[in-house]
Amino acid sequence: MHHRIIRAADRGLKDIGWLQSNFSLSFSSYQNPERTGFGLLRVFNDDFVQPGGGFGLHAHANMEIISVLLAGRMNHKDSLGYAEEVSTDSVQIMSAGSGLRHEEHNIGDDAVNFLQIWIEPKLQNVTPRYQKRSFPAEKRRNQLTTIVSNEEGTAHCWINQNARLSLGYFEAGQTASYALPPPNKCIFVFLMSGSIVVNGQPLEPRDSIGLWNTDAVTVKCTAESHFLLVEVPINH
Repeated sequence: MHHRIIRAADRGLKDIGWLQSNFSLSFSSYQNPERTGFGLLRVFNDDFVQPGGGFGLHAHANMEIISVLLAGRMNHKDSLGYAEEVSTDSVQIMSAGSGLRHEEHNIGDDAVNFLQIWIEPKLQNVTPRYQKRSFPAEKRRNQLTTIVSNEEGTAHCWINQNARLSLGYFEAGQTASYALPPPNKCIFVFLMSGSIVVNGQPLEPRDSIGLWNTDAVTVKCTAESHFLLVEVPINH
């Protein structure tokens, strides 16, 4: 097994008042040659948007963009015709494909916290897609819940890549096991809250670990913990 740990304090930071972004991987003004991506995972941002703040209309193409809402309420409006609210425990995806535009703003009274995740697509220039699903925390207690995969279905969002994202919400003393069968896959684990040990490596809130050359991942929770697993191909 090989691994790489990124501690919360070692992440990049961009603070422009209404937006505070914490970068686990290179993005925007934070460019770290040792963190240009992890497999086909290209962006992993831990974003906080203050009330009234937001992202104006902007374009994306040929990227799988995933937002995991950890707290607060945002709107979503895009060039595909979608206009809706995204709230705590919701997950939205955009398969940007041949191109789309969208905007998002904090429409609540409290700060929004969401994870912004970009994964390289399997196919280029596909027809753009948007999708949203809700995953209430209490329905996920002590189990790994698939929130995004490459398989179509009604229980999760699906994207244009052989990737899988799973949320974990476990009580102290619980253990989660995750099989990583193909040799060309790697997994990125991010801890939102609590305290966990991943394959023997302890993580505290907002730490992350990338693992490869292993066929299994074990997450031991030493406190009540919320975490995210991102399984992606190592390369095309």
